[in-house]
Amino acid sequence: MTDQLDSRLARRMRRAIRNLPRDQREVFCAIRFEDLDYHQVAARFDISLAEVEARFAKALASFVRAVDAPPRPWWHFW
Repeated sequence: MTDQLDSRLARRMRRAIRNLPRDQREVFCAIRFEDLDYHQVAARFDISLAEVEARFAKALASFVRAVDAPPRPWWHFW
């Protein structure tokens, strides 16, 4: 059962990242997966530190909401 829960969580996490706006996804992935600091991200995307912070904060909030959200009942898809 744990493997099934882990795979569901992994799917929700991948979907949450995929659904982020491109600018937020790029910053989020650079910080979380490439282990870049804010200065390196700012240099890579030619944006200010404040913009890196803003994009990352928005991405992180969206990611957490998407991953923690309970699954929608099937009738909400219609």
